Amino acid sequence: MKTPTVDRRRFLLGSGVLAALGVVGGVTTVTWEELTSAASDRPRVVGDGVVVVVTMYGGNDGINTVIPYADNAYHDNRPELAYAPQDVLHLDDRLGLNPAMTGLAKQWTNGSLAVIRGVGYPEPDHSHFRSMDIWQTAQPQSAVHTGWIGRWLDATGDDPLRAVCVGPVLPMLAIGETTTAAALNTSGRGLTTSAVTALTELGADRTGDSPAESMVCSSYRAEKTMTSTFGPLLSGAQKHHTSGAKGKGGSSLSDQLATVAACVKAGVPTKVYSVSISGFDTHADERETQQRLLGQLDSALSGFLTEMAADPRGRDVVVMAYSEFGRRVKANASEGTDHGTAGPVLVAGAPVRGGFYGDEPSLTDLDDGDLKVTTDFRDVYAELIERGLGGDPTPAVGPGRRPIGFL
Repeated sequence: MKTPTVDRRRFLLGSGVLAALGVVGGVTTVTWEELTSAASDRPRVVGDGVVVVVTMYGGNDGINTVIPYADNAYHDNRPELAYAPQDVLHLDDRLGLNPAMTGLAKQWTNGSLAVIRGVGYPEPDHSHFRSMDIWQTAQPQSAVHTGWIGRWLDATGDDPLRAVCVGPVLPMLAIGETTTAAALNTSGRGLTTSAVTALTELGADRTGDSPAESMVCSSYRAEKTMTSTFGPLLSGAQKHHTSGAKGKGGSSLSDQLATVAACVKAGVPTKVYSVSISGFDTHADERETQQRLLGQLDSALSGFLTEMAADPRGRDVVVMAYSEFGRRVKANASEGTDHGTAGPVLVAGAPVRGGFYGDEPSLTDLDDGDLKVTTDFRDVYAELIERGLGGDPTPAVGPGRRPIGFL
């Protein structure tokens, strides 16, 4: 591998250069014996909660995910896209899951799937970039440079393993003012020894560094600590690669969750994991595309949840799946749907109280063709932090949030 030329100025541009160079992942390895010895110092104890955040990039159509099959307005607005009642996986006499979601339907039957309805934020934005920025920063009113998990990290210490994003690129949700999550690159690409040495020298603190420059250096050192801890787990977690839609890091959701499962079961002291799946921007020919993607989501999630339910540490895990917005009620002329607003958030795992939460948005009382938000997404985050992670949600999402009750 040719060693890229990187001076300190370029290094200090941020963690993006680290991902581009393949620094994250594969730099150092340890044996299972060494990992077991390290884990014995501070393993995550049984009962200490873990949250896995699944981002569905593209704006998933929530109406064809949690389907109001008994509502005539659903069929009237989507004559080509609507699912017949007999094809839906019924949750009650009004709502059901997309037919591709058989595994999550079983989680519902087992009482470990919560469907939070009508989730969104005030004054919705139809832009992918702005809406995802709002979801990941938890700041609808103004643009900020920190994410909700990043602010939780700022408030809870400096352990580089507290939050890990599976993939070489850190999403906005993981960036704090003084702390960032670690990015775990599962591609297996690494740098030469000389390149690692050079970058280590660039990452050393220097007198006169600004706070932002110091954070970049601190983040790089955290990456090395993270890689040393996680490296041996990756080969075991990824012996069987799966096909399917990729996340932002280039790996399928199944592969990402296999990595998370291996880490959880090994007792790695990480509290938050971030994974993703892309492709939900279904402006045309939606039904087949979305059903395929939801099938991949369902297979990956249900397999992961089943594995976690059988493991003592895994039973502490809560998974939340969300997208930046839902879609409009009425289908467009291309047998697809356009950018909308509110949508369902799915939360699953052994600690979850299954059932419906939040009011179901009306398909006839609309805001210029869009669903009206009935549940603020910051209330979901607050409950995940307070009851899932055992922390104070205020630094991450602000004061005054209302618990929903799914944990």
